[in-house]
Amino acid sequence: MQLTLTRAGAAWLIAVPLMLSGCAALMPMPAPSSNVVLAVPVYQDNIALSGRISVRYEQDGKEEALHGSFRWLQTRGQITVALLSPLNQTLATLEITPTSARLIEAGKPPRSADNIDTLTSETLGWTLPVDGLRGWLQGFSLANGKPVPIAQPGSDNAAPVMTPDGWQIQYMSWFNEEAPPLTRPRRIDLQRTTPGLGEMAIRIVIDSWQQP
Repeated sequence: MQLTLTRAGAAWLIAVPLMLSGCAALMPMPAPSSNVVLAVPVYQDNIALSGRISVRYEQDGKEEALHGSFRWLQTRGQITVALLSPLNQTLATLEITPTSARLIEAGKPPRSADNIDTLTSETLGWTLPVDGLRGWLQGFSLANGKPVPIAQPGSDNAAPVMTPDGWQIQYMSWFNEEAPPLTRPRRIDLQRTTPGLGEMAIRIVIDSWQQP
């Protein structure tokens, strides 16, 4: 039986217990630990990474918990996100530009919408905040068109950052690379409460960063 990512058949996911936190301008950054020497973060337009994603949301009055993995390829003009099953099968691909969003599932016609929030909510039953994640995955906000740091590199489990559209972002852990000296987010928890989805939580664990 073919696996799909529709609201009725999100079989790529495994129920798991979650806790999360995570779009735009921010609260002040927490102060760094006094005994840690940190690299200054630099925002990059082009990144490629892979990792795991867990989602918790409400549907028809019931709590749903989902788990899978993902690949993220980002350039200045487009973001491509592949959602994978626990067996590493690509089950859906999202293609996002500044003016459009498209979702492709195996064996189905592509679906399009003006924005990714509408597309993922209608198709998957939960919202993937791709526009926000363009910056959050690197510890920045792009709310005003320019990258603004919102997290203290290397500061695990720091105080959450709140965004104007209701996301709470918490950086739970970081990569610390010695050559070249670089500090990047490893685990990011996002959380938001909406009328349609209730309390929604997304946990992102980045396993590897590559050059696109």
